[in-house]
Amino acid sequence: MKKNTIKLTRKIQVNVDLPKGEERQAAIKKLYQYQNRCYRAANMIVSHLYVQEMLSDFFYLTDGIRAKLADHKKTENGILNRSRKNTTYRVVVDAFKGEVPTDILACLNQNLSNSFHHYKDEYWRGQRSVPNFRNDMPFPFSMDVFKDFVYDAYNERFSFKLFHIPFYTYLGSDYTDKSQLLYRVLHGKLKLCSSHLQLKNGKNFWLAVFEMEKENHPLKPAKVAEASLSLAHPIVVKVGNSKLHIGNKEEFLHRRLAIQAAAQRAKSAVTYTKSGKGRKRKLKAMNRFREKELRYVRSRLHLYSRQLIDFCVQHQAGTLMLMNQESKIKLAKEEEFVLRNWSYYDLITKIKYKAQKAGIELIVG
Repeated sequence: MKKNTIKLTRKIQVNVDLPKGEERQAAIKKLYQYQNRCYRAANMIVSHLYVQEMLSDFFYLTDGIRAKLADHKKTENGILNRSRKNTTYRVVVDAFKGEVPTDILACLNQNLSNSFHHYKDEYWRGQRSVPNFRNDMPFPFSMDVFKDFVYDAYNERFSFKLFHIPFYTYLGSDYTDKSQLLYRVLHGKLKLCSSHLQLKNGKNFWLAVFEMEKENHPLKPAKVAEASLSLAHPIVVKVGNSKLHIGNKEEFLHRRLAIQAAAQRAKSAVTYTKSGKGRKRKLKAMNRFREKELRYVRSRLHLYSRQLIDFCVQHQAGTLMLMNQESKIKLAKEEEFVLRNWSYYDLITKIKYKAQKAGIELIVG
């Protein structure tokens, strides 16, 4: 049975709500310690999971060995002294006991176990490598440690406690749905699920996960919308006799190339840029154009994917087919210019997310 809910993730900047001083520095130091232990634990977990999954292949030199990854007390030929999921949990708990809350380790173990078993066939065939985690990876936490979520009307911000450390949100000029989602959580109209916290470049980010019901549209599963991604138009979609061209080459590609040219001019002028604060100051103009390009592309892709899904909903198409994508992706890999500038993968990802939210079945051919 299909689920009627979907999970959305929003990146929200948060700050430690403590006055500057030793107490604040101690809280921030503790968070960085949690993140460091989490990334080390994540690498340990996936290493153990991989060894366990490939254990049967390690016995190819010996005949007659029968082994099963299960508790030997409950299963014949079992070789573990506890349940399989508990093995990796105990490994990281024993390694980092007292250095990081067990809530983080439990969530991390659950997430990585689910992810690993989802891709285990690809690991076994050698089509995917075991992930390697960096020291700035976000660390997970459950709602059991998320406390005192309130809205501060005086300062116009949301606040909460995490591991007994107070935080407040910084939304700035929010033109997205973040504040609306948080309001709905506050009034019990939306569920907040296990989320993540990331510390990066001196800032703290709350990767909040919201569970909400899918949009209810009168769709017809038998009615199919055929869409294709091309160079002439980012998206061309057809439902019956109705056809729509979404975006065009001049609008998307010309603007992106103009930003890239500006970034290249800024790069050429780096040598003559005023120094005084090192590398960061010299590269400031160039990095500004790179961020501008990313924001422009992200905005366009969101707009194109939104128009595609709205067109399907308008014509009650319950199935969306992306036609001949494998050949186009192959072409994009061969042509460096196309791969660099057309953002096939990002566009498909955004289409998948919006189709799932609207209750439309997506088929990529």
